[in-house]
Amino acid sequence: MWLYLAVFVGLYYLLHWYWERQVLSHLRDKYVFITGCDSGFGKLLARQLDARGLRVLAACLTEKGAEQLRGQTSDRLETVALDVTKTESVAAAAQWVKECVGERGLWGLVNNAGISLPVAPNELLTKQDFVTVLDVNLLGVIDVTLSLLPLVRKARGRVVNVSSICGRVSLFGGGYCISKYGVEAFSDSLRRELSYFGVKVAMIEPGYFKTAVTSKERFLKSFLEIWDRSSPEVKQIYGEKFVASCKKSAEQLEQTCTQDLSLVTNCMEHALIACHPRTRYSAGWDAKLLYLPMSYMPTFLVDAIIYWGSPSPAKAL
Repeated sequence: MWLYLAVFVGLYYLLHWYWERQVLSHLRDKYVFITGCDSGFGKLLARQLDARGLRVLAACLTEKGAEQLRGQTSDRLETVALDVTKTESVAAAAQWVKECVGERGLWGLVNNAGISLPVAPNELLTKQDFVTVLDVNLLGVIDVTLSLLPLVRKARGRVVNVSSICGRVSLFGGGYCISKYGVEAFSDSLRRELSYFGVKVAMIEPGYFKTAVTSKERFLKSFLEIWDRSSPEVKQIYGEKFVASCKKSAEQLEQTCTQDLSLVTNCMEHALIACHPRTRYSAGWDAKLLYLPMSYMPTFLVDAIIYWGSPSPAKAL
């Protein structure tokens, strides 16, 4: 009996391995549009897909980022300026993409552009702090996707949205976790709607990686600005010890961040060129071993884990 079970399990994993490694043909004819290519995942993915021979259309926020990327890639790669928070910028980029792809349509759309700050306890933040993050991470994703959807549908292509483990477990206050939960919900509804047209939608859910999004320096600068503007009452409730604990947590987080960004971009690439892409990709040891299991745990247990690992306010009970 155990022998039959071992053979069955072995065959299952062998077939799964073979299934996942089936890659599309004619990659050089396929166009992929990527947002947020100035640095981090977007920049590495643009270089990676360009090396595979795909026609990469890279959107950068700054001309400096676009110039650096062009200097590291082939002549096939083209860049365009894009601010996902401005509808006119999104419309102009969509028109540019339409002219580039012509009748072939757009095979891949990768919504990668994102920010994380400001991050702080919700009580310390303003409505505008939430709006700042949601404009980029959620509304920007929606605006870009809706603008390019006709081109993706024409190619029966792929939409790849970069979410986060924070789209499964809300670890801290601010707009970041909210935006990623929103990306998950948007992607789920989009996947079901577009399945009728042969379009596949995938979500990338990375853990903590060493990028601008997880920069300790940026976090501390932003957090201290938020702290300085807070009311005396709030400062008394949380206390200076809370600030010191947050600084220490930021330093510890930076040390544990995974530095190999290809773990994420390889997932993105698979979602774009595999014959049978997954719906969700968890990238990083922390995502697989900690946060993904946490997302299935009872709420009281998740609360206890997060409570145990978070700084406590001075006036905590």
